[in-house]
Amino acid sequence: MTEFGKALTAIETPIPGLVVWELPVHGDSRGWFKENWQRAKMTAAGLPDFGPVQNNISFNDAVGTTRGIHAEPWDKFVSVATGRIFGAWVDLREGPTFGAVFTTEIDPSRAIFVPRGVGNAYQTLDPDTAYVYLVNDHWSPEAAYTFLNLADETAAIDWPISLDTVEISAKDLAHPRLADVTPIPPRKTLVIGANGQLGRALQAELGDHAHIEYATRAELDLTTSGLAVARRWRDYDVVINAAAYTAVDGAESPEGRATAWAANATGVAALARVAAENGVTLVHVSSDYVFDGALERPYREDDPVCPLGVYGQTKAAGDAAVATAPKHYIVRTSWVIGEGRNFVRTMASLAERGVDPKVVDDQVGRLTFTDDIARGIVHLLRSEAPYGVYNITGGGRPVSWADIARSVFERTGHDPARITGVSTDDYFASAAGPIAPRPRNSVLDLGKLEATGFEVRDADAVLSAYLTD
Repeated sequence: MTEFGKALTAIETPIPGLVVWELPVHGDSRGWFKENWQRAKMTAAGLPDFGPVQNNISFNDAVGTTRGIHAEPWDKFVSVATGRIFGAWVDLREGPTFGAVFTTEIDPSRAIFVPRGVGNAYQTLDPDTAYVYLVNDHWSPEAAYTFLNLADETAAIDWPISLDTVEISAKDLAHPRLADVTPIPPRKTLVIGANGQLGRALQAELGDHAHIEYATRAELDLTTSGLAVARRWRDYDVVINAAAYTAVDGAESPEGRATAWAANATGVAALARVAAENGVTLVHVSSDYVFDGALERPYREDDPVCPLGVYGQTKAAGDAAVATAPKHYIVRTSWVIGEGRNFVRTMASLAERGVDPKVVDDQVGRLTFTDDIARGIVHLLRSEAPYGVYNITGGGRPVSWADIARSVFERTGHDPARITGVSTDDYFASAAGPIAPRPRNSVLDLGKLEATGFEVRDADAVLSAYLTD
């Protein structure tokens, strides 16, 4: 008997992510009505905004019809339109809850959200039962499925009607026991731009796991057509875009301008569409160059962008595109130091070779080491910080490029007085070719990041360790 008048309520189960929902059903002498799926109300109550794309109905004539146990690589929202079922769910995902079991009855006043990888089965308790489920992906022969035998002794499901007497398919009877089941792995994480200095730091931070993939530009170029079908994107949970065109001065040339816009804006917009259409969390790395540097305080995440040059304009456009993806992190950083050629290594080399350089002293910011950016990105993902824009840089006192050069000279045993500070205008006065305008203030406010529990390292202290290493 369907219960009327219940409040919309979520009931957690022992299987992570598997949640029973009590549904309000309104009835009278004519019958009943319910909102079986109501996105605004249900997401506000805590149901994941899982993006269903298909609605399926399985009609069952007889009492005791039994189906399952099937685990698919998509989420399901299961309910009953007419009749009643005994439902059984077994966690078939990799992890500590593999093999966990939950059972309950479902009638029109109850539903259950079944996350990807949790095995689903049911047995009808009333005739003419209509079993309804929303899914957030289309069936594909390329998708990975996992099955468990309905009579598995380890799961030990207490079926209300003996499996010996019910209507059941031969295929379901032939599924493997739990000891022989291949667990469904986590959805994948993809790092784009894996050969860059940040990409290499992300490889060190994320490690070598089967569900983590790294792609170079040769393997996945955002500027080429066909990005939407370059991967089975529904299999991905997170995409981290560490690829970009970063030749700030080169972007001011006609050829560089076209390349910068293609890589930093058009390609990023295509990636944002992929993320939005496939429920992917997109992490995109941005820059202090989206600001003009005119403020006399650190830039916050909500300050309006106002880029000076082509590079900054393309990065700002990319940020705007990424913000259209429902699940996104835009990570703004500045003065990046990692593996390969960089300012710190150049200064150390000049000091060793006896060169006394002129270094800009009217641009102020903080160094940011790539392992700190990688660490910050992983923190945002694992802590499930609210989506949005976050500044990630080194901490401590803001300094100029000339100040950093003097620190490098001093810490490598050379006289810091060999550094001559000059203005940006004087430094580039005799330069050949186009020169991009630089923000004078590149200091980014770190309060929002620190409020998530992330520990910001002092940039000066990290510089010392970097030079020692």
